[in-house]
Amino acid sequence: MLNLRTQARKIMPEVPNMPALKDAAIATWKARMVNEYGSSRVFEGLHQQLSKLDLSEHDLQRLRSFAEDERRHGILCGSVVEALGGEAIAEAIPVIPFPEHPDVSTLEGAIRNLLSISCLSETIAVSLIGAERLEMPEGPLRQLLTNIYADECAHANFGWRLLGDLIAQGDADLCTRLNQYLQLAFKHLETHELAHLPIEAQPPKEGVQLGLCSGLDARTLFYATIEQIIIPALTQHGLDAKWAWETRNEAYLVQPTA
Repeated sequence: MLNLRTQARKIMPEVPNMPALKDAAIATWKARMVNEYGSSRVFEGLHQQLSKLDLSEHDLQRLRSFAEDERRHGILCGSVVEALGGEAIAEAIPVIPFPEHPDVSTLEGAIRNLLSISCLSETIAVSLIGAERLEMPEGPLRQLLTNIYADECAHANFGWRLLGDLIAQGDADLCTRLNQYLQLAFKHLETHELAHLPIEAQPPKEGVQLGLCSGLDARTLFYATIEQIIIPALTQHGLDAKWAWETRNEAYLVQPTA
């Protein structure tokens, strides 16, 4: 079990008093609490993996700090749960072994995970959280979300900055192999994100004050981010991301990604 009540209660923000939306808001922020806190393990695994490469100590220190960012995000989300009258306790994300990708070199395995974590998942997080933040009125809850948003921007930017340097260290066929991996990464990204963005989630307009958003609108933004941001950026790095996205359902191998 994940129990963040002690930490969360110390930093509870003021939240709007909207009894009709209380239960939905508690469920939303509790799910975020679990996902954010659980993401710390992903960055711990990525840090360990990238430590085997020739990265600067500055980059490794920054990467190490990302795991702590995610734990802090979990506590912040838990603080909203507590402020709404709920309890910052939930089933933790099951521990899944970090994908080492033993079928490829250490460099290529690291690039795969960097792509999946920073360039895909974190970029989507930046887009979704950024949109939610813009819709939310000024106040303590928006400031809390802004703090999370700033960290997610840093996590995504780190990956995009590092990606080109690492690809340049690979062989001539690296991008071809990464294209095939991207099929799988895109497939898992879509499955994961849509599971957390149910179409039936259609709160009233005032729900934005508590961080409630339309599942359909969020899905539309998800696909727009893939097509307008992620694919063009990956293409600039020599990857055939458009092909990988369009053929994601033809991925030849199904296994968990980071």
